[in-house]
Amino acid sequence: MPVRLARVALFALLLPPLAGCGTTGLFSWPPQPRGQQVDPADVTQLVPSISTRKDVTALLGSPTATASFDPNTWLYVSQITRPVIGGTQMVRSQHVIAISFDQAGVLRDIAVKDKADELPVQVVSRTTPSPGTHASFFQQLIGNIGRFNPTGGAASQPLTPSSANTPGNY
Repeated sequence: MPVRLARVALFALLLPPLAGCGTTGLFSWPPQPRGQQVDPADVTQLVPSISTRKDVTALLGSPTATASFDPNTWLYVSQITRPVIGGTQMVRSQHVIAISFDQAGVLRDIAVKDKADELPVQVVSRTTPSPGTHASFFQQLIGNIGRFNPTGGAASQPLTPSSANTPGNY
């Protein structure tokens, strides 16, 4: 029994100093690349006013997206994320390469943006009213006139002799 007690005591003494060793790699997920990782050396090979869409596609591949209001602007988006509590992703770094072409398909401009260039967006919490969704007490009262069905069915039908013997008509 004393040997077992000595082992537990040794473990209890060594546990606090070792608690901080290697916990960043032990309890965290590795960074996860997302999107299209573009090599900066490939971007330097593109020359404005000389390179074409085919050249850009050959070096960088197809774009992640095109700009919403300008189909001549290609966007290459990449992120490095890591999982956090709740299954969400925390963005560690973000790079966006915006490549603009003229109407002939010749490279016009290259813009490189990162996470420091992002702009905060405030979400508005109000709702947009739509006509006809708000009715006063009297509009509700008068609006229900004529919708009352005294038989309790979904639709009232006149009872005819041919439908009187049909099952389901009481």
